[in-house]
Amino acid sequence: MNAGRSRNPRSRRSGVVVAVAGAVALTTVTAPPAQAAPTGIVVSNVVVNNGKPIVVGTKEAKEPPVTFQVSLPPGLSTSKPSAYDAKPFLYRGAKLPKNPDNDSLRMGIYTCYPVNDWQERCEGTLFIDPPYDLASNSYATTWKVGLTLRLWKPDGRLKAEEFKKASGSVQLKRWAKATVNASPEPVKKGKKLTVTGKLTRADWTKHKYTAVAGSARLQFRKKGSSAYTTVKTVKSNSAGALKTTVTASVDGYWRWTHNGSSITGPATSTADFVDVR
Repeated sequence: MNAGRSRNPRSRRSGVVVAVAGAVALTTVTAPPAQAAPTGIVVSNVVVNNGKPIVVGTKEAKEPPVTFQVSLPPGLSTSKPSAYDAKPFLYRGAKLPKNPDNDSLRMGIYTCYPVNDWQERCEGTLFIDPPYDLASNSYATTWKVGLTLRLWKPDGRLKAEEFKKASGSVQLKRWAKATVNASPEPVKKGKKLTVTGKLTRADWTKHKYTAVAGSARLQFRKKGSSAYTTVKTVKSNSAGALKTTVTASVDGYWRWTHNGSSITGPATSTADFVDVR
């Protein structure tokens, strides 16, 4: 995993969080202040991906936004950020990983802005690279929030380190895709129109998109209108194939839309225009 950190202790500005494209439904992660520990650092108000699930494909790296707050113990100051390090990470399972730097989804670049001498607010991103970070489809599950807290000596050597749990969770989902094809085109009014398509989703084991069986809604938008109406719901077969017939009445656009599930993101196909004569 690629990770980095940037600090600008003298800067002050409002935090900016950018939503991940294609995210469907993912949970606000708010961590209450942690209890004082060997480092004495407290991390709170962790929010991952604006409270939405993180939906990841097979190749494209994702950088879900993360914001959090840091409170320092006596002896540390935001004017000397090189003396400490505090950041969240995501992990699976009941126990914290023995080595969060290798066995978790970690922060990428982030920046912290001092509120006063002992508090700062931070914003940045996670860095998720599917070919390297997601080795199994079982990773599509609920991830918990952990904290990495470190103190550094003036010479750069590690002084103290702790990994802690924080409240909250976030769902990681497999990106889904849908296709559509309506035929014949054009079609005579009152004749049957066959609408086919296919549902696939990211397979993190095979590193490609594979078929998924699930329900999809066939929707229609009349030419000149901006609203889609659900015509019927169809279940794809084991190969992900969708197929149904409808009666052609007016010119318009047809598409398939899939709501997704607890482990799969939603998907909507592009629209296929059909000329009815």
